[in-house]
Amino acid sequence: MKFRLLNIFLFAFIITTAANAQNLEFGKAKGLFMSIGVGPRFPVGQFSNRISLGMGIDLAFSYTDNKYLPVFLYTKFGYQHFPGDMDFYKNSNYSAFSSTLFSIDAGARYFFNPLLRNIVLLMPIAEVGLSYSFLENYHEFKLDKNQNNFFESISKFGFHVGAGFSMFLLDVMTNYYYYSNSQFISFDLRLRIPIFVTM
Repeated sequence: MKFRLLNIFLFAFIITTAANAQNLEFGKAKGLFMSIGVGPRFPVGQFSNRISLGMGIDLAFSYTDNKYLPVFLYTKFGYQHFPGDMDFYKNSNYSAFSSTLFSIDAGARYFFNPLLRNIVLLMPIAEVGLSYSFLENYHEFKLDKNQNNFFESISKFGFHVGAGFSMFLLDVMTNYYYYSNSQFISFDLRLRIPIFVTM
């Protein structure tokens, strides 16, 4: 299972890298950026009945040029892990439960006019996109319940919307991810690194 997931992420990473490595001729000024984000994940709705606060990390590649500014197009690869909720264990046959999501997102990010320019560049940002997630649930039951433990694997399509503030190389973002029965809100501190910028 882990080997299959690794192959999926390697394939997606190679495709994204190859696509971004080609000569893009949309505009004369262009830039390709890589960013790393990390932060807590809060389950929402039915998803929160079994699990508690989780953590996540993602790697994103974004592109823009002078024909699209202030819009950036991005692809994001994420990993989220949610442990089970203690109250859920007390009122069920479970002794342990966890959810792990491997996600691939594609969307567009819009940079609004800066709120501050003098001391630091501070820009509001908004983003929206489509999401695909490979979800793996681990089910472990109490010994006296005579139930077999098992892994459950599910593929889901959804979408995400987000907003935050950017100092361009450092972002603070909040995103809402919608998957059927698996919604969550993420808070990320994101570091952006230029890969290439041409003028």
